[in-house]
Amino acid sequence: MVSRAELFAEVRRLAAVRDEETADFDANCILQDLLGEKNPMFSPKEPVPDEKAAEILALARKRSKGFPLQYLLGQWEFWGCNFKVGEGVLIPRPDTETLVEQVLDICRREGLTAPKIADLCSGSGCIAVALKKELPQADVYAVELSEKALGYLRQNTQLNGCGDIHIIEGDVLGRDTARSLTGLDILVSNPPYLTAQDMSELQTEVQHEPATALFGGEDGLDFYRAMTELWKSSIKSGGFIAYEFGMGQHDAVKAILEENGFTDVELRRDGGGIIRTAAAVNQNYAAITF
Repeated sequence: MVSRAELFAEVRRLAAVRDEETADFDANCILQDLLGEKNPMFSPKEPVPDEKAAEILALARKRSKGFPLQYLLGQWEFWGCNFKVGEGVLIPRPDTETLVEQVLDICRREGLTAPKIADLCSGSGCIAVALKKELPQADVYAVELSEKALGYLRQNTQLNGCGDIHIIEGDVLGRDTARSLTGLDILVSNPPYLTAQDMSELQTEVQHEPATALFGGEDGLDFYRAMTELWKSSIKSGGFIAYEFGMGQHDAVKAILEENGFTDVELRRDGGGIIRTAAAVNQNYAAITF
């Protein structure tokens, strides 16, 4: 049997084939997950059973070929919660916590303790779950079309004790879906926003993620144009819309919001200093009951 130290060294070597900078992190994550210990290298001389070592090395080899670490582990953390992930669902990213923070700040400022919130393009459910955890009295709806993503969405709401989130299988670009949700205090979304050029230059890891959750049309703004026009009547007058978007898209998203009657657009930067989210007020459209 190989020792933990020897196994770590080999896993790190394989991970470094893909990315030397993250090799230590990747190797540690794989050993943590497969050995079920937070600090597996506290016992570096401890032997690892052959079958377990083979399983660990198999994951390391897949990582060396650019397979996402998150998919290898089958889960990833977001907002202090664990989310099941795999092929067919977008991996939660730290940048998206900026969107959650902005929505929570709105709720604090406006005194919204039990808002009605719709999370469009919900995917893994990371946004919906994070908001429900922070606003337990909120009435949260998670809208998703992909059958694969819906499986993870259902798992993750249950896993994180948020089984009362309303999951809607529907097309966010469909008028019937928008008509099914009215009187919203807040609409939040991290829709697909990669451009055609972005899609042609994807890193190997990102190529494993579902293209339908990434591609936002030639300029990356198709979903913002369509959703803003379609869903504005579902938001209360004085209610809010909040979007995440890609680097450099903030001016275009701000213009789309203003063209659709939203005002007081607030832009926010993520931890890397990139303008990542926008929130705006629905001043001109009273909610319509269909």
